[in-house]
Amino acid sequence: MTLRIGNASGFYGDRFDAMREMLTGGELDVLTGDYLAELTMLILGRDRLKDPAAGYARTFLRQLEECLGLAHERGVRIVTNAGGLNPAGLADAVARLAGRLGIPVRVAHVTGDDLTAAHPGTLAAHAYLGGFGIAEGLRAGADVVVTGRVTDAALVTGPAAAYFGWTPRDHDRLAGAVVAGHVLECGAQATGGNYAFFRDGDVRRPGFPLAELHEDGSCVITKHPGTGGFVDVGTVTAQLLYETAGARYAGPDVTARLDTVRLSQDGPDRVRIEGVRGEAPPPTLKVGLNRLGGFRNEVVFVLTGLDIEAKAALVREQLEPALAKVSDVRWELARTDRPDAPAEETASALLRLVVRDRDQETAGRALSGAAVELALASYPGFHVLAPPGKGSPYGVFEDVYVPHGAIDHVAVLHDGHRVPVPPPHDTLVLDEVPQPPLPEPLPPGPVTRTALGRVAGARSGDKGGNANVGVWARTDDAWRWLAHELTADRFRELIPESRELTVVRHVLPNLRALNFVVEGILGAGVAAQHRFDPQAKALGEWLRSRHLDIPEALL
Repeated sequence: MTLRIGNASGFYGDRFDAMREMLTGGELDVLTGDYLAELTMLILGRDRLKDPAAGYARTFLRQLEECLGLAHERGVRIVTNAGGLNPAGLADAVARLAGRLGIPVRVAHVTGDDLTAAHPGTLAAHAYLGGFGIAEGLRAGADVVVTGRVTDAALVTGPAAAYFGWTPRDHDRLAGAVVAGHVLECGAQATGGNYAFFRDGDVRRPGFPLAELHEDGSCVITKHPGTGGFVDVGTVTAQLLYETAGARYAGPDVTARLDTVRLSQDGPDRVRIEGVRGEAPPPTLKVGLNRLGGFRNEVVFVLTGLDIEAKAALVREQLEPALAKVSDVRWELARTDRPDAPAEETASALLRLVVRDRDQETAGRALSGAAVELALASYPGFHVLAPPGKGSPYGVFEDVYVPHGAIDHVAVLHDGHRVPVPPPHDTLVLDEVPQPPLPEPLPPGPVTRTALGRVAGARSGDKGGNANVGVWARTDDAWRWLAHELTADRFRELIPESRELTVVRHVLPNLRALNFVVEGILGAGVAAQHRFDPQAKALGEWLRSRHLDIPEALL
């Protein structure tokens, strides 16, 4: 038996036409949509402050208005976490939409993740649930299942458990589904989007991925025929490393062992994933807490031509008195200028000032008034990219952990019947896996000073205040070099802002990959806008651009 599960959304705001493309492009059994991220939960929380009936991804409803009839005709079930902070509200809206369109659709939803009341002072506090609530809805005949905060992979483990009859003790099978779900969850990132070696194929409009999932938990990752992008071992490796860490990838259903994953090319645009082993899930559930951290303001000064450092120093001295009462002040000078530049843009550097404070007046007027007053009284060529504003609210993310029994995981069926989903019978406390032996190093030989990206790919992302950077080699020889050369110390050397931070290196030989976790580099998370690249999306590409002595045999 084969279960064909596709994805039509990797984030709130993804390509609107993807749902129709996936429903019309080829065979599917289940279509999933992932709309949630740490920042999205904050956005939905602010929506709910204005309107208690809000809190879900409204674009999903608009997509469904065009596509619900198609899904019904083709027998494709839809599973989505677009319910966000209000899955019951979205389920009701879907049922009303189906009634208005005259389509006989049964809608279930999953609840129990909302722990906001237990965490005073938060805008949203939600536990990451597993897939067995989704499975209950599907087993009872639901055509659409709406969830709130579940793990991204639960959108696949739930349908797989329902289709194949898996139980919570089927750890290896569930782990295979988790890996498939992790590859699918970010949509086109598995089909050439945001890919280090994007020139290997036509990625102008990548198709969305799907998994042909088998009863033993193995799968083939592919895409509909004729769609853009490409699927190969590299694109799947990149997505497997994205926002993960070490060998154990923990979730509420199972802990998947990423060090057991085996990938192989199974034909054009087909990658087989097999061998995944699973362990009992940890005894606690992750809870994401989102709260308002205060107010933020920003201004970017453009410094052109000569004496860039002196011009930057002048602005800082002029603004220092106005910023004395601001609780958090950050300056960054980006030397984008070049000597004797043929264009004004390339003769200019950018001096970025970001302020944060609990008081909007302090973050707003203190900066905006003082910065504007410098317009005719500062360095030659004074101008800014945009005037500072009044100060906008920013969010702070953190995670805590609660026992499985602290939440009431419930599947609400299409007829209103409520089915409790029990916590797992078996749990296992997470421990670090011993680092595996490294391959034999390459023999000595001539080297060339050049970019790491000539021989290695990378993909990076965020988890709260931490960033992860996955780096992989494309050949066995490149892996032999990479495993010995790119240590945690060498990473700190190449990425200077990580030098005072904890950097943990994880080795994944089956993937010819290293995964680095840089703790605290993103401050209080993406919503706090702590650094120039607040989600660390380009951190991996920066690392690939750094120069090392690379064996000529690899080039």
